[in-house]
Amino acid sequence: MIKIKLAKIGAKNRASYRIIVNEKRSKLNGKNLGVLGFYDPKTKPATLKIDKETLNDWLKKGAQLTPAVRKLLS
Repeated sequence: MIKIKLAKIGAKNRASYRIIVNEKRSKLNGKNLGVLGFYDPKTKPATLKIDKETLNDWLKKGAQLTPAVRKLLS
């Protein structure tokens, strides 16, 4: 099953996240199918940048959003 999820990048107290497309059970920092954007919660206001065309393409192919990504997009 293909999921759209967050992968943590950055330092310990300076974390940011990539929004990636990956198999449900594979590692977050391993090989992924695609990078859709990024999310940085430490900036004021929080930065969320995502490629909506690519996101819609993956959703049409059957990829599912994780609850965390769904919350960010709403």
